[in-house]
Amino acid sequence: MSTIRGARERARVEVTAAIKDEARKQLVEEGAAKLSLRAVARELGMVSSALYRYFPSRDDLLTALIVDAYDAIGAAAEEAAERAEAVPPTGRWIAVACAVRGWALAHPHEYALIFGSPVPGYTAPMDTVGPASRVGLVFIDIVRAACRADDVAVPLLAPELRSDAERMAAEFAPDVPPAAVAALVAAWAQIFGLISFELFGQFNRVVEAREPLFRRAAGELARSVGLPAVETG
Repeated sequence: MSTIRGARERARVEVTAAIKDEARKQLVEEGAAKLSLRAVARELGMVSSALYRYFPSRDDLLTALIVDAYDAIGAAAEEAAERAEAVPPTGRWIAVACAVRGWALAHPHEYALIFGSPVPGYTAPMDTVGPASRVGLVFIDIVRAACRADDVAVPLLAPELRSDAERMAAEFAPDVPPAAVAALVAAWAQIFGLISFELFGQFNRVVEAREPLFRRAAGELARSVGLPAVETG
């Protein structure tokens, strides 16, 4: 009986992977808004009713793709941080930022799914929150380690931001000064803003040396959080 159960589980994993692979092809060809379970089933030679046993709705399939994308970009950030473990904090920050950019450039349609225009009619469930936090948590860990080493020049905090900064610090970084947390959130948003500008064409005919620009900007954002300055090249 266990052998039969194991074979069924393997078959389910394989079919689930095939469904998601075909759905990603649709993202490239049609965009997330036109993702269709019936079209996925047709391309895989399945009847729609069979596919619904794996993903009951389009939104369930979208959520699975979104979670996979967040996990993939999060893993890229975590692996970069691990490889740069012996590097000073600002260099480690830059390495992580560059790894995130590299993943985005290699997977533009998956990046667009999680950081592009919202999909009409879709509301992301709580299942996406943990995976979506992975990149941010890597940057927090870098700043946290620098704080423990007394290697952070805590930035100034505008009075009107104090309440938000203290709340955010209490929620996800209680051992980091609120001013650094507020600066970190702003830097995190700007990193993704730079990546999105590059990926979605806003730098076309404007910036040619995009990687050096990004590295320099990532270094400046690290300094804005309070990490020590380094030469970014």
